[in-house]
Amino acid sequence: MIIAAVTFLVALGGFAIRPRDLKWGAKLDRPRWLVFEPAIPLIWTVVFTCGAISANQVWSHDPGSTKTWLLMTIYLLLEVITTAYIPATLRTRSLAIGTILGAIGLLTGIGLAIAVWPTAHSATWLLIPYLLWSPIGTLTTRQMIDLNPDAA
Repeated sequence: MIIAAVTFLVALGGFAIRPRDLKWGAKLDRPRWLVFEPAIPLIWTVVFTCGAISANQVWSHDPGSTKTWLLMTIYLLLEVITTAYIPATLRTRSLAIGTILGAIGLLTGIGLAIAVWPTAHSATWLLIPYLLWSPIGTLTTRQMIDLNPDAA
């Protein structure tokens, strides 16, 4: 329950967006292949849910150990980086910031998956949705820089 609550509370940080920032983001050109944009909130909900279940499995394997607390810190860091992507990109009006945060999130996710594998294989498999979706978001943001050079 605590892991789910922390996941939910951190995800709420994504709502720290001002209306004028949303207007800026809505005006940006997107790649033509991005036809599934309306499904993105559902996709991220699945990704975050899998991440929370993964963290719970790691915690259940060895609750309270120093290693488990370190892994929980990395899970939290990954969620903070991921959740910061939209507000940071919109507030700074910089797609480059979003691309950098996306890349940092992907590298953190890969490192977390590698670190979790010896503890709980199933927890690592639950990180696969993040590891698949994160590069798509990062690539999209990078391509948007080419379409919107003033927003780089």
